[in-house]
Amino acid sequence: MSEERELLRDTVAALVEKHASPEAVRTAAASERGYDEALWTMLCEQVGAAALVVPEELGGAGGELADAAVVLEELGKRLVPTPLLGTTLAELALLSVDAPDAALLEALAEGTSIGTVVFDPEHVVNGNVADVVIGTDGETLSRWTSFTATPSVAMDITRPLASLEVTETSPLGTDPGLADIAAILLAAEQVGAASKCLDLTVQYTKDRVQFGRPIGSFQALKHRMADLYVAVQSAKAVVDEAVAEPSSTSAALARLAATEAFSKTAAEAVQMHGGIAITWESDIQLYFKRAHGSAQLLPPPREQLRRLESEVF
Repeated sequence: MSEERELLRDTVAALVEKHASPEAVRTAAASERGYDEALWTMLCEQVGAAALVVPEELGGAGGELADAAVVLEELGKRLVPTPLLGTTLAELALLSVDAPDAALLEALAEGTSIGTVVFDPEHVVNGNVADVVIGTDGETLSRWTSFTATPSVAMDITRPLASLEVTETSPLGTDPGLADIAAILLAAEQVGAASKCLDLTVQYTKDRVQFGRPIGSFQALKHRMADLYVAVQSAKAVVDEAVAEPSSTSAALARLAATEAFSKTAAEAVQMHGGIAITWESDIQLYFKRAHGSAQLLPPPREQLRRLESEVF
């Protein structure tokens, strides 16, 4: 990773550490817009998070997909609710057309407008707050210029979703493969969340004492946590490769690996924390819900698996 990207990671991590405590995340998730607007402003103004994939001549930072993936991974570690994923995808959609709308892109890059891409109108990320909505059928893009949004009741409170019904659209152009890009970015976020979930579990097993010893000293738990570490690091390697060389195959592999690692880590975390893990006061239940919620999005991994199967058989 380049020095600039490491600095980007450290800067986002510092902001998250300071402004996205578990209590702050819950407060943001329960707010009217579903995210901390002050933190979003800081991410946009101090880090340029929403401008990373937009060229400088269009008001952006002129970065790459890997830069957005780094930020999403760090936000994923604390389950920080932000509209970054949807906004980044909307920007990439607008940038793929022959004549990008400079005004729309500038507003998205500044963070003053929120974007999203509709893969499934029943479960739209940031759909409850989106100003710029791009629809795709897998082949063509259209801008939804008139629509109604109904907030969805989701198990994962840290990921606001909405059901959107379109009433008016305008054509944009050919879909550049947004489902693959979305899969890679979401996989990066999942790996970040899985990594932090494992860290919290390891720390808990060091602190929790049973029979006069920290439970983390028992060999059975050591083996389980070692297996989780391998799963998370393996998934990260697959995701990093997909970020570096995006393709339909690498995106599907990244999504499958990240989903499996996160789901496994969250499930084991619940087991190793014991009954407290499923209480509202525990943060582990939030990771468990994020793991299962993420597994059903943009599109779900089962569709990625079908694509891989079609290539093999």
